[in-house]
Amino acid sequence: MSLFVIILIGFVAIIHIYIVVLEIFLWTTKKGMRAFGLKDKTFANDTKVLAANQGLYNGFLVAGLL
Repeated sequence: MSLFVIILIGFVAIIHIYIVVLEIFLWTTKKGMRAFGLKDKTFANDTKVLAANQGLYNGFLVAGLL
């Protein structure tokens, strides 16, 4: 593989790692709610499990990329 492809894959993996952290750990914080456009804290709490599931999916994408 060329160096450009390796750098591009690494960049995509870093983006997915950031999304994993947002979805699993920061979903109900101000930063997480702002990132995903959530206005209501109650809605964020109600959908926390769904977001964690999506974060886990993104984590598997990172593992596949690396």
